[in-house]
Amino acid sequence: MPDRGLPRAAGSLGSGTLTGRARAALPGDVGPSQQETVRLDVDALTEFFARHGRDLPWRRPEASAWAVLVSEVMLQQTPVARVRPVYTDWVRRWPTPAALVAAPVGDAVRAWGRLGYPRRALRLHEAARAIVQRHDGAVPRDLHALLALPGIGDYTARAVAAFAFGERHPVVDTNVRRVISRAVRGIDEHLPASAADRAELESLLPADPALAVITCAALMEVGALRCTVANPDCAHCPLAGTCAWRAAGYPPGPERRRPAQRWHGTDRQVRGEIMAVLRAAATPLDRTRLRAGTASYAKSPDQWERCLASLVSDGLAVRDRRGRFALP
Repeated sequence: MPDRGLPRAAGSLGSGTLTGRARAALPGDVGPSQQETVRLDVDALTEFFARHGRDLPWRRPEASAWAVLVSEVMLQQTPVARVRPVYTDWVRRWPTPAALVAAPVGDAVRAWGRLGYPRRALRLHEAARAIVQRHDGAVPRDLHALLALPGIGDYTARAVAAFAFGERHPVVDTNVRRVISRAVRGIDEHLPASAADRAELESLLPADPALAVITCAALMEVGALRCTVANPDCAHCPLAGTCAWRAAGYPPGPERRRPAQRWHGTDRQVRGEIMAVLRAAATPLDRTRLRAGTASYAKSPDQWERCLASLVSDGLAVRDRRGRFALP
């Protein structure tokens, strides 16, 4: 998962907005009895959030629940720096689910640009349609209703419920899991977040929903800015005084085995080339013109044809009666 961080403004939080109760629960409002019921220093996390959270557009008070949902889908496996300009253009063009539904699916795919995994644009369009049809155009705040939207998984649903609506849900991405693993368990372990991690964080969160939201968002920011995978900045970490991993002398965790990821020559690269040509085209293209626009066809015609067929199968490209190809 990407680094989502926190806003600098006290009036916004994570990838959404702060409720009035959350605003009232900023540093100085967490009492000793509250801290004794959890194994996280909520006061330290809250202060860190207020001082060091990054100011990103989806974390500002004016960001709607729809804007939060858009940001969460875009941030899946994609760095913040790449998401920001696409997100800004997207919410300006389609500020509501109804606005997106009124646009052709191909416009959404074209606006997605080169964020990668363009099927997410299709899922967003489908989610917008479901929101309009089932919820009168308003993003639902109920977790089960969010999970029922097309393309919205466990993490995204909880993030929207928490950051857009102030609901008390454990929001665990890889950053949060790493912080909990080190600070609470004392283990330097790097694994994808799981249902067990969500259950553990839920047991650690304050009972008050506003404080729980702040805690989730602050943990994300600690993982993004301090408790990083390599070279963690423990000296400036708000959890340094209570961190179990630090107290144990930073024992090494299991060896990380990360498969080498290549791009050149993969189906993803070929699909991306074809999509780039289709996005740039004002009219449908026949096979000859589509082939001419990509370098990959000359290298591997069979792979190119397979990738084109997969794009059509995925709904990212369509073929008309004359055999020409275009965005949906």
